[in-house]
Amino acid sequence: MDKIYDVIIIGGGPAGLSAALYTSRSKLSTLILEKDKMGGQIVTTEEVANYPGSLFKTDEMETSGPKLVARMVKQAEHFGAEKIMKGVESLDFSGQIKKVITEDNTEFLGKTVIIATGAYSRKLGAPGEKALTGKGVSYCATCDADFFEDLEVFCIGAGYAAAEEAIYLTKFAKKVTIIAREPEFTCAKSIADQVMANPKIEVKFSSEVLEMRGDGILEEVTFRDNLTGETWDYVAEEDIGTFGIFVFIGYKPATDLFKGHINMDQWGYIPTDEFMATNIPGVYAAGDLRPKELRQVITAASDGAIAATAIEKYLTNFEI
Repeated sequence: MDKIYDVIIIGGGPAGLSAALYTSRSKLSTLILEKDKMGGQIVTTEEVANYPGSLFKTDEMETSGPKLVARMVKQAEHFGAEKIMKGVESLDFSGQIKKVITEDNTEFLGKTVIIATGAYSRKLGAPGEKALTGKGVSYCATCDADFFEDLEVFCIGAGYAAAEEAIYLTKFAKKVTIIAREPEFTCAKSIADQVMANPKIEVKFSSEVLEMRGDGILEEVTFRDNLTGETWDYVAEEDIGTFGIFVFIGYKPATDLFKGHINMDQWGYIPTDEFMATNIPGVYAAGDLRPKELRQVITAASDGAIAATAIEKYLTNFEI
């Protein structure tokens, strides 16, 4: 008979790794399936400063995203969690035993499943953006704003997130310039008015980023005024050497695989109850793919821990 895992975790980011730690420590047989690289978005982060215990600039405990993830993986494996680097191709949640089929047509069976595939920030697609992500280009002001204290930053977007985050960035940056393709803000007028009234914020509508450049760190960017066709460059101040670009043009949950298998909202996020349970008994969701206010490592890890403890209770009454 094929092995039946107590829990199969789809996704190896902070939510999945946190869940794996809790389930494996509870002596539940645990399998993590990850198609790309362990850690999700956090592995692109040069420094993690807002996860408790991750960063002390006065000693040698500075933590990069990859280092934090490596410790999470090692910790989960220490307690017995297995990991397999394969993408999931299809699944069947209809029975009491859940089936997860990977891209090489291998079938894994589990009494429960945790979906932890995360969400990702929408990208501009501009040349240089990918190479400079985490090296001047960011998608999270809460995560990275303090790295740009007293520097100039550009905030890309015209919606609520861009407006709100631009205001937040003024606590750190010496100047914030909003670059928006739209001719006006698409958020509530009350928020837009706050932005326009802030003396540290300049707004350039009908504009976009054409290219980002830098040798290992963001040093230059080219913009275009879409009304006039004029292009212009911003170059980092010579004595500083860099600046920031924060992109806020929306999130997309990585949940296409689960369409038709589980309830989702109109944006593709997976609703859960307070125990991370979905509408399918035995199937849980954790991390950024849930509708939530704050998408951070700490909230993803929290979701994973909650899902794991809920599964432990669920399995006490489980009978095949």
